[in-house]
Amino acid sequence: MRMYDLITKKKRGEPLAAEEIRAMVEGFTKGEIPDYQMAAMLMAICFRSMTEEEMRDLTLAMAASGDEVDLSALGSATVDKHSTGGVGDKTTLITCPIVAAAGGRIAKMSGRGLGHTGGTVDKLESIPGLSTTLSREDFFAVVEKTGLSLIGQSGELAPADKKLYALRDVTATVDSIPLIAASIMSKKLAAGSAAILLDVKTGSGAFMKTLADAMELARAMVAIGEGAGRKTAAIITDMDVPLGAAVGNALEVAEAMDVLQGKGPADLREVSLALAADMLRLIGRGDFAECQRLAAEAIENGSAFRTFSAMVEAQGGDAASLADPTKLPQAAFCRKVRAERDGFIVHMDAERIGQVACLLGAGRETKESAIDHAAGIRLVKKTGDAVKAGEAIAELHANDESLLAPAASRYLSALAIEDAPCEKRPLIFARVTKESFPKTGAAQDRRPVMSGALLEEVRAAMAQGAKEGDGADG
Repeated sequence: MRMYDLITKKKRGEPLAAEEIRAMVEGFTKGEIPDYQMAAMLMAICFRSMTEEEMRDLTLAMAASGDEVDLSALGSATVDKHSTGGVGDKTTLITCPIVAAAGGRIAKMSGRGLGHTGGTVDKLESIPGLSTTLSREDFFAVVEKTGLSLIGQSGELAPADKKLYALRDVTATVDSIPLIAASIMSKKLAAGSAAILLDVKTGSGAFMKTLADAMELARAMVAIGEGAGRKTAAIITDMDVPLGAAVGNALEVAEAMDVLQGKGPADLREVSLALAADMLRLIGRGDFAECQRLAAEAIENGSAFRTFSAMVEAQGGDAASLADPTKLPQAAFCRKVRAERDGFIVHMDAERIGQVACLLGAGRETKESAIDHAAGIRLVKKTGDAVKAGEAIAELHANDESLLAPAASRYLSALAIEDAPCEKRPLIFARVTKESFPKTGAAQDRRPVMSGALLEEVRAAMAQGAKEGDGADG
């Protein structure tokens, strides 16, 4: 088959067959198909979209282009989690030990941060001594011992995705739902877990700025996962405001440990419990309400914190630093950011706040940039809070004192303070499962439907979980 013919076919809006997609991905990965032809195909996909079957076949072909991890030796309760990225999003450090403590098996490979979004590996490497690079044997041994191992990506997972993304980045084809979904899911499928939960962020700090786009991406990824034989679900969560009160690697580790010890910000706890409950539901631990109870119990009885501590110790880290955050990296300088007027914070541009954290040294602009694990921001006031002129609304942490003044100015420019309070946004907008959307129509017409029954089930269970957790949180 000629690439010219495949481009023509897709340009006309005709679906590509599985064998055509496999040959195309394999040929491009091997360098047999030139960039200019693949660029034409990517643009045709942007304009003509793809059917569910095409998205699944593209994802499977990309996953098969490199190493594929076999987790069958760990049993049937393996479950993975992916976040589309946000500011202050440290939920992996909370949800994974909760799920492992409740009987799940987490063998998770995570990435580093780039730009305004943080990376799980960067957060983990804030813990003194912890190694995120393990051999396959050691990786499995840690999971067998503790139920959980979090490491950096190793080997060649989905090399086709790496090559395709580099081309998409320079051809204005990044913002295609089928291509985004295939990129994310190819790595998730190659990582080998039997179940996958997707945390799809929406808002100013997320890649998907609107709820409609987030729902469409979630629906596409769930369809791909289910079509590939993996139990898959997605939760649409808010990223219009940074999650929790900490932005920056060591600061976020300390906050995550607070939550695992029954403390920490209410918004971070709520989202983390919802994610953990759905991970448990996917591996058959009960309905959502029962799984919510199991997740809350793992925090209250200390098993989740003990599980994370055991993993850190097994990977060479200083587990004592988890209970004593002064043993984590500490910044030499701290500056308070103060409100310029009385009123209410009605908006926080989460992406710009993430960029302020990068300016302080907490993030990287390129893959080669160095990370300052101690740098970051503590949010004292957030959207919806009343403030007084001169009152501290944030704390900036850095090891370079000259960065504090410009960072403070940029932080203030990311906020809107007005006389009247704003309407409160939900933290969780919807769950998307294979049952929660119709299965008719063309791919571009198949936007997901928010199931009222599912949403009410989540809200009811979360309300009950909050009541049960009041004592521990206090």
